[in-house]
Amino acid sequence: MTLATKTAPQEQLEQFLVKSGAQSFLDPAFAGFMDERDPLKQLRDEFVIPTRGQMAPGVDRPDESSIYFCGNSLGLLPKAVSRIVQEELQQWGEGGVNSHFSHRFGRPWVRIEETVQHQSAKLVGARPEEVAIMNTLTSNLHTLLAAFYTPSKASGGRHKILMEAKAFPSDHYAIESQIRWHGLDPKDSLICQAPREGEYLLRTEDILETIEKHGHEIAVVCFSGVQFYTGQYFEIEKITKAAQAKGCIVGWDLAHAAGNLPVQLHDWNVDFACWCSYKYLNSGPGGIAGIFVHERHANNFERNRLAGWWGHDKVTRFDMVNEFKPMSGAAGFQHSNPSVLTSAALLGSLTVFEQTSIQDLRSKSLLLTGYLHHLLTNEFSNQVLEIITPSDPEQRGCQLSLVFKQGKMIEIFEGLAKRAIIGDERKPDVIRFAPTPLYNRFEDVLQFVLELKKLVAEIYN
Repeated sequence: MTLATKTAPQEQLEQFLVKSGAQSFLDPAFAGFMDERDPLKQLRDEFVIPTRGQMAPGVDRPDESSIYFCGNSLGLLPKAVSRIVQEELQQWGEGGVNSHFSHRFGRPWVRIEETVQHQSAKLVGARPEEVAIMNTLTSNLHTLLAAFYTPSKASGGRHKILMEAKAFPSDHYAIESQIRWHGLDPKDSLICQAPREGEYLLRTEDILETIEKHGHEIAVVCFSGVQFYTGQYFEIEKITKAAQAKGCIVGWDLAHAAGNLPVQLHDWNVDFACWCSYKYLNSGPGGIAGIFVHERHANNFERNRLAGWWGHDKVTRFDMVNEFKPMSGAAGFQHSNPSVLTSAALLGSLTVFEQTSIQDLRSKSLLLTGYLHHLLTNEFSNQVLEIITPSDPEQRGCQLSLVFKQGKMIEIFEGLAKRAIIGDERKPDVIRFAPTPLYNRFEDVLQFVLELKKLVAEIYN
């Protein structure tokens, strides 16, 4: 199976159906055909896949693999993570504090963030000097807003932040608190872009209209790359260009985009971005996060920032002087020395990404999620479920968000969990499923749909 074809995912799937000789997309022969010819199939072996018995004690066939569609919330454990973290524990035991400079595995702790910088930059379309691996997601959002949100309190000045109305709550809390930190009121200084009445998705033209109308008073536009609830992939380049044309700073939260689909932060001229690494980047719960600061801001040292010693010039960092001299680029926004163990965990996951490319992962993802979308659309009544993620593959990543009707979401979620099928629920009525190309198979998609059909027949009677 070649992933480089440019035809639409549905057309590709139909072509593969003919080649497979299967009778329909529900025929196990089709899923088997796709998995056998998947050029990325070996990557699944790089992960620890929980068994059915581990995810749902008492289930039948306990030694078989569970169906894990929750990489949008927490990615599975790459086997390399265990090895590399264990090496750091060994180094700690053998070397103690000397490990900062002398390291048997070639990763002195004083430069540990550099081991994950270059590959991380590739995954978000950035230059290495534009990326720093540090802290956690919301802390990094605060760090970036502290530097880039500089509201004017003068009449008619820029003081507003534009964000999506249903942003992930932590982003909303952070942005509101930043506004208050400057002595402003979110009621006056926060614009929340909501979908049109009766719709789940934000229309790009509505976002651009808001920017055109209020751009003269907007200091920062801050959206998520992929919306956590609906799975909508925003038009980052178009929105960034429009906002900057009105004089706004533009930042993006890539929590659900990094490792999910290709982005080009440098080429799209994004001002700043941040992301976590425990979802599609598989670095483990609470894993270390990342920031992007475009190179045009690299040497703007007059822009105030929250400073810490790890952002200080590394040549004189250990001279312990009290005059802060920030490093150029994103590195100058660092605070403390990064966690070695969480950096090592990210490094373990990135060794898997080094075996492929984000473009090839995206190609498989288009087919894998396209297959799931086709089956859900054709096998279920809209009286049972509604897919609120965009139907256009170019406007989504791995994730499909399903609204289950008639107040049955929790019953469906719990019923799937008892069958060792793992998604995640978002109240009041959505379950999110994300077939991840690094470790999920077409067989997983088919078995999920077949089990869901049985469960729906039981619950919606």
